[in-house]
Amino acid sequence: MFHRKWTRSATVLFVRARLRHVTRPHVQSEVGPLNSVVLHRPGSELKRLTPRNNDQLLFDAIPWVDRAQEEHDAFAEVLRGRGVEVLLLRDLLTEALTDARARAAAVHAGVDELRLGGDVADALRSHLSGVTDATLAEVLIGGMTFEELPRAEGDSLVRRMHRPHDFAIEPLPNLLFTRDSSVWIGDRVAIAALAMPARRRESAITDLIYAYHPRFSHAARAYGAHSAPVEGGDVLLLAPGVVAIGVGERTTPAGAESLARSMFADDLAHTVLAVPIEQTRASMHLDTVCTMVDRDAVVMYPAIQHSLRAYALRPKDGELDVSGPAPFLDAAAEAMGIDRLRVIDTGLDPVTAEREQWEDGNNTLAVAPGVVVAYERNAETNARLEEAGIEVLRISGSELGSGRGGPRCMSCPISRAQLSDTGIPAT
Repeated sequence: MFHRKWTRSATVLFVRARLRHVTRPHVQSEVGPLNSVVLHRPGSELKRLTPRNNDQLLFDAIPWVDRAQEEHDAFAEVLRGRGVEVLLLRDLLTEALTDARARAAAVHAGVDELRLGGDVADALRSHLSGVTDATLAEVLIGGMTFEELPRAEGDSLVRRMHRPHDFAIEPLPNLLFTRDSSVWIGDRVAIAALAMPARRRESAITDLIYAYHPRFSHAARAYGAHSAPVEGGDVLLLAPGVVAIGVGERTTPAGAESLARSMFADDLAHTVLAVPIEQTRASMHLDTVCTMVDRDAVVMYPAIQHSLRAYALRPKDGELDVSGPAPFLDAAAEAMGIDRLRVIDTGLDPVTAEREQWEDGNNTLAVAPGVVVAYERNAETNARLEEAGIEVLRISGSELGSGRGGPRCMSCPISRAQLSDTGIPAT
């Protein structure tokens, strides 16, 4: 017990010392020079995936975990090589759990009494309350099977009727995609209300990090996890004051409108574009078909270039003004105050475009205007980007992509330098 308290005290002092020279979170665009980003290095949660549960846990294949970790480490090193501070979610969670309030919230979020029953839930809560911060973080992310539950006195129907490898606490393999559970808009964080049951507990973990980690002690909220469904992959900061929100499989019209109203009330945006997208696995988020690669350029799946529409939402006399729908590219350029958005197509022909869209060719992460990270396997799309003057930092993603997500999905920027000399007006 003494050792654990000493470890927590040492951790708190270390974190406070580390924070003396960091920049505060602030993001106004998709392409401003990237200062700090949150990633999640995959771990034991991916090892929980089997052919029996991968569909339920939203993975299309069973990844080779060691290779996925190698690919992720290489991704992080590419960012560090460009001067980006890489924060790992597991570390942030462990550090946040030094706060007793965070531990209580974490245990509450991890134990589902309605599913486990009172006796098993009480035994599990008691067990988790006594483990180290690192062990608690591991259980919250990697899950726990009934076989791994602490022993308890007496018998239990719940224990008897579950197989040993059934989950008492489900793992969170999709935590790899840190973009979805939160997004920074200006100096405020929007905690996503995740739509799929397999992902909802991710919001609780992200929420307690932002609530209790010293790095985010001054962060205000732009949206809450208990609001209508919105996911970060659907939120694109096209320019200072201009935000596009995809509406489809994961983000509802109510979620888009609620987030827009919140941004208007906090003076974070002057225009929000609600963009309906096809409700399929291939286009689960707006950033699976379109991402920003420069101040005035997007990489876009050509099959939707001319059909994508947008409703423009703006504040008017304390109320909401909704217009449209209009062609997305026209509405975006008008809201951004530019003549047009340059469009770089995925692939060279319809078949290649469809293949590379499925393999996250549109899901790029900008580290600066005109500099993006992309999966190396999307050769044709990367060639098109380079022909258009975009520098492409290639990474391997043969295993990372098994959950359908690219470099943008796997990253949550918390600090970007402001754009300058863009001709795009700020709010």
